[in-house]
Amino acid sequence: MSEPAAPPSTITPSTATPQHQAAGPSRVRAAVVTISDTRTPETDTSGQYLRAQLLAAGHEVTGHVIVRDDAVEIRSALVRLMQGCDLVITSGGTGIAGRDVTIPVIESLIVKPIPGFGELFRMLSYAQVGGAAMLSRALGGLSRGALLFALPGSLNAVQTAWEGLLRDQLGHLVFEVARQGQPGLGGAARPASLGRHANTGGAAGRQED
Repeated sequence: MSEPAAPPSTITPSTATPQHQAAGPSRVRAAVVTISDTRTPETDTSGQYLRAQLLAAGHEVTGHVIVRDDAVEIRSALVRLMQGCDLVITSGGTGIAGRDVTIPVIESLIVKPIPGFGELFRMLSYAQVGGAAMLSRALGGLSRGALLFALPGSLNAVQTAWEGLLRDQLGHLVFEVARQGQPGLGGAARPASLGRHANTGGAAGRQED
């Protein structure tokens, strides 16, 4: 007996996303911040990995620093590095230990959260480490100066976030920030690599999200 034919799909593929991805810049300006009380430039494997991957993909690394698990130092580094770049990626301090203060600092700087980043990161992590993925408070969002993405400190977690989420979306993310401007945020929210796209009102800007 033959199997019944599957009903036709009612899901219409999006045409906007590929267009927006194609419209994004191939080169973005990014900074890397490692947050740790113990890591040094020689032992900062996660920061080294992010910097190497950004450069290998043709992006510009505008800064790469290591700061202690201290809220004042973290905020100072982020505010400074956000000037003149499109995004800042941090590693470390996303757990629930007493010295893990990265997330409250970044939450205080974000004006537009991207909840899907943290949700998808934990989904990918669950496939690798099981229920321990719930301990990660990794998050992303748009600040007044740049996009911010906070990753755990382990190299494996950073690789998961880069390969599974960030690597292929950086240009698209920057394009989405700029394509219709950011009402109420002024020029500070206009990505350095894509300022020319803001408020263009072009065909890509009229596509549905």
